[in-house]
Parts: sequence; structure tokens; C-alpha cells
Amino acid sequence: MEIGLVELSRLQFALTAMYHFLFVPLTLGLSILVAIMETVYVMTNRPIWRQMTKFWGTLFGINFVLGVATGITMEFQFGMNWSYYSHYVGDIFGAPLAIEGLMAFFLEATFVGLFFFGWDKLSKVQHMVVAWLVAIGSNFSALWILIANGWMQNPVGAEFNPDTMRMEMTSFFDVLFNEVAQAKFVHTVSAGYVTASVFVLGVSALYLLQDRHKDLARRSIAVASAFGLAAALSVVVLGDESGYSASHTQKMKLAAIEGMWDTHDAPAPFTVIGFPDQDARETHYAVEIPWVMGLIGTRSLTQEIPGINELVAESAHKIERGIIAYDALMTIRDRRDATPPEVRATFEAHSDDLGYAFLLKRYVDDPRDATAEQIRMAADDTVPGVAPLFWAFRIMVALGFSFIAVMAYFFWRASFRRMQFPRWSLYAAVAIIPTPWIAAELGWFVAEFGRQPWTVDGVLPTAMSASHLSIADLLITLAGFLIFYSVLFVIEVSLMVKYIRKGPFQDVEETEAWQARHEARLRAETPAPALASTPAE
Repeated sequence: MEIGLVELSRLQFALTAMYHFLFVPLTLGLSILVAIMETVYVMTNRPIWRQMTKFWGTLFGINFVLGVATGITMEFQFGMNWSYYSHYVGDIFGAPLAIEGLMAFFLEATFVGLFFFGWDKLSKVQHMVVAWLVAIGSNFSALWILIANGWMQNPVGAEFNPDTMRMEMTSFFDVLFNEVAQAKFVHTVSAGYVTASVFVLGVSALYLLQDRHKDLARRSIAVASAFGLAAALSVVVLGDESGYSASHTQKMKLAAIEGMWDTHDAPAPFTVIGFPDQDARETHYAVEIPWVMGLIGTRSLTQEIPGINELVAESAHKIERGIIAYDALMTIRDRRDATPPEVRATFEAHSDDLGYAFLLKRYVDDPRDATAEQIRMAADDTVPGVAPLFWAFRIMVALGFSFIAVMAYFFWRASFRRMQFPRWSLYAAVAIIPTPWIAAELGWFVAEFGRQPWTVDGVLPTAMSASHLSIADLLITLAGFLIFYSVLFVIEVSLMVKYIRKGPFQDVEETEAWQARHEARLRAETPAPALASTPAE
């Protein structure tokens, strides 16, 4: 298989996936924020909170529609660009995607319609329930997608069937409660909450700078900063959980993120900054903090974190065992029912390493014919690009801690300084609007690029997963996607800017009615002035 074909397939999927994820985090976070705002409206009956719910709900709706449009395209790519992958692991990967479409997406889409068109047809409490069901549906949808992706990172609950030549599910429970999937879900949705909080914070700050819609802006900042602070703290905590999970499920990814070439004595240090050199297998000018990586990665003072060189040597041994499994598999395929029991026993003993034998397909048609040099090259292929992972991770972490600082500052000003915000802080809030998307995209880059050379870690190499398309087919579809997505991006930005400039819609009749009720209540609570007494004659 041509390397150019695989690289173009990867590029196409990466572009569409990363573009789609521009919409996902804002959808996840805004759905919760809108539900919170409507809950406050139902509790207080104050029109300003209804106004806030409608305004931020409109921006949520625009983002939701564009997210659906870009997400549908991605699922077609599995069959179009990654047909062998779909054939090989479709029984496992397809299950959560089907559940997402049948349950979560329909739940979400149905109640989105009720949210926008049910204001005058539902009671306040009923509409609030609809808002929360939209939020639950959005997050529930993300759960199933991340279960599917988590299985690609840590393929549990499945085994290879030599008779069908495919992976088959053995435990849906294990797939569902995969530790990587669960850690990815809570980490990803928390990042979405931060994204929406920064977005609401930035737009509200813009209104204050323009001296417009100040009541809405100040209340929105109060909600966004409180919610965003909790979310930003959880992102850091849950990111630590992802690191701990990687220490025993994706050791090579963790070592590459750290630029750790050799195994350190426990506990390993954390490299704050350095310059990884993949050719020299060394990280130059490394500045380290003792013990920190050992505590994060193993949560102990005695357990080692293996370095890249040790893991490459281990991969070479797995390739050798995988060749034994491949040889037995070919015998099973050729002889079918006449396969000797000892051959099946040999396969079962080495089947966990079958995927490593497939790494040799890049260099030789039959892995059994591989030379020692080809085995060494295939083992070296298990090391992803270290420098890009190293820097992407550190920029993402730095942004994550900056969000904590920003949200803590605005929460303090909103809670203890009567919602008075210096102009410099408002300018800063507007300027950082793009940064959560940068952090989120870097997070996905670390997760997916760090898994290479695997589509399914340890099971199916990326080079085997692609469809047999022509370069021309891929270039044409890639150009089509770029044009289509560019048009959608212009539409998204134009609509967002239009409605942000327009500002919130004010329900004049409800506002006047609320003011009348408020004034009547004040008059009822104010005692009548006492009559002046006259002296007795």
C-alpha cells in the first residue's frame, strides 16, 4: 500500500475531525449554561434571565446546526476512506456509534426543536425541563462517541476471531466502562464547559466595553465565571487521571509526551521544557522537576515509567511473537476445519501480539519473510513524532492553568466587587476567546497523533486501515471538503457575529408586566405613613 495514500487519508480525516470539533465543545458547554440560566429564570421569574436564555440559546442553536452538518460527513469517511478498518473492527466500533445515533442524537435533536419553538406552548417548568434534556442529550451524544474513540486507544472487551478474520466484541460492559473512554469523556466535556464559559465571558465583556446590555453582560459573567472555574479545575484534575491511565494503557504515548528516552529511576521527573531530538534520541536542555512525573504517571514513589528506547525493544519482541501468531493464522485460514489443535493453541498463545506482525506489512508482503533489519525498522515505527507531542502537550497544559486564573479573577470580581470589572480585564476576556479551541485541538492532536502508528492501539496499524483509493480520488474529495467546510465556516462566523451585534431580544410585554408586579409588591410591603396627631384642645 502506498504511503502517500495513507498520509492523504489521514490528512483528510484529521482536517474534517478537527474542524468538526470546533463546534462540539461550544455545544456541550452552552447547552449546560443555557439550562442553568433558564433554571434561574424559573426560580426568580425575572425577565432578564429569560432574555439571557433566549440570547445564548440562539447562539447555541447556530453552533448546533453547523456541528451536526460537519459530524455527519465524518461517519461516511469510515466506509469511504477507512474501509478495511470498518471491516476489521466494525462489530465493536459500530455499536457505540449506532447507539449515539439512535438514542442520544435523536433525543438531542427532538428537544432542540421544542426548546426553540415551545416558549409560548409550554409552561415555564416544562420548557426548563426541555432545556435540561437538550443539555443531557448533547453530553450523552459525546459519551458514545468517546466510548468508540476510547476503545481505539485501549481495545478491551474484544478479541480476534481467526475463523472470520475480524475483531469481535466479547464484553459490551468492558467496552462501555473502558477506563480510557471514561477518563476521555469527563475530560472532554469539562473542556467544552471551559470553552463555552470563555466564550460567554468574552462576548459579555465586549458588551460592557461597548456600554450595551450591561445587565445581561454582568449576570452572564457571574454565571460563566463560576461555572468556568469549576470546569477549569476539573479539566486539570481529570487530565491527571488521563495521564495515570496512559501509564499502563499507552506507555509509548506517555514516554513521547515526556520526551523520555531512557527509563528513569522511580519516581521519574517531569520535564518542564526541553528540545526533543528524535534522530539523536535525546532531549536537549531539559529542565526537570524531580518526582513529579512519577507521581502523576504511577501515583507511587517506587514504580518506574519505561522510556522510549526500552519500549522500542519491547515492541521488537512483540513483533517476533506476532510473526508466530501470523504464521499460525495463515495455517488456520488455509486448512479451516482441518487445522491441527496445536496450531490453534499456538495462535491463542501469541494472538495478543498479532497486530505487531502487521507493522511489517509496510516493508514486506508476508511478515514471515521479514529480516532482522525490517523488524528493527517496524519497532522504530512505534515511536510517534516526539517533538510535536512534547510541545503540543505543554502548550495545552499552560492554557489550561491560564483558564483557572482568568475564571478565578472574574469570579472574585463578580462575587466580591459588585460586578465591577477593570477595562483591561474586559479587553483580556475578549482577546482570549479563541484560546479554549486552541487547547481543545491540541488535546485531540496529542490523543490521536500520539497513538500512531496504530488506528487501534496494538491491534491494527494505520497503514493497513485505509481504503484502496487512488490519489486523485483523495485529492478531489479533500478539495471538496475544504471548499464545503470553508463555506460552512463563513456562514457560522457571519451568523454568530450578526446575532452578537444584534444583541438580546427583549420581551417588552413580559418585562413591563414583571415591573408592574414588582412595583405592586413594593407598595404592598411599604407601610402607610402615620397620620400626624393634633394636640387636645
